[in-house]
Amino acid sequence: MRDYLRALPVFAGELPSFDPSAAPARPDQLFIEWLTAAVDAGVHEPHAMTLSTAGAGARVLILKNVDEDGWQFAAHAASPKGRELARDPVAALTFYWSPQGRQIRVRGPVHPAPPERSAADFLARPPGSRAEASLGRQSQVLADRAVLDEAVAGARHRIDTDPDFVDPGWTLYTLAPDRVEFWQADKERKHTRLRYARTPSGWTRDLLWP
Repeated sequence: MRDYLRALPVFAGELPSFDPSAAPARPDQLFIEWLTAAVDAGVHEPHAMTLSTAGAGARVLILKNVDEDGWQFAAHAASPKGRELARDPVAALTFYWSPQGRQIRVRGPVHPAPPERSAADFLARPPGSRAEASLGRQSQVLADRAVLDEAVAGARHRIDTDPDFVDPGWTLYTLAPDRVEFWQADKERKHTRLRYARTPSGWTRDLLWP
């Protein structure tokens, strides 16, 4: 297996260029540039990201929004990640776009949005997604698949009957980063790493050794 893994190609395609000296002043601006470039290059689901919390491990979620306030994602407050964020509201996000050899790491405190914004996010989900999310049983042991099917059917009926129903546990979170790192791969392993660090007066930018 060791030889098999070592023989797998890495950074096989054409990699985009990245001039860190021309990077914008804020990390959210560079993130949007890289995200739209990934979309234009045909990267599948570039808004998928790994959320890591202090004690509940890591899982893949979908980015909901990004602006100067931070990166937004949603989860049920009763889920393992929701409970972990209630105990220790700090997290990290990781984006990896293999075809472009690009990785972005975002770290910092996490804040829940006001209830009305969380409700708007819940109502923007497809009915089936709202039905599943409203069960609030994520990661609990499931004895039989039929139990899930029955519970989802009941939740879907409730949502079809009351389209304005909002699960009060559904929460929109904002990660307000204190560190954001942009990593651009190089075929000779001279990777470019640009780190943004938040200060009281704004953002600083530093290059890091590969």
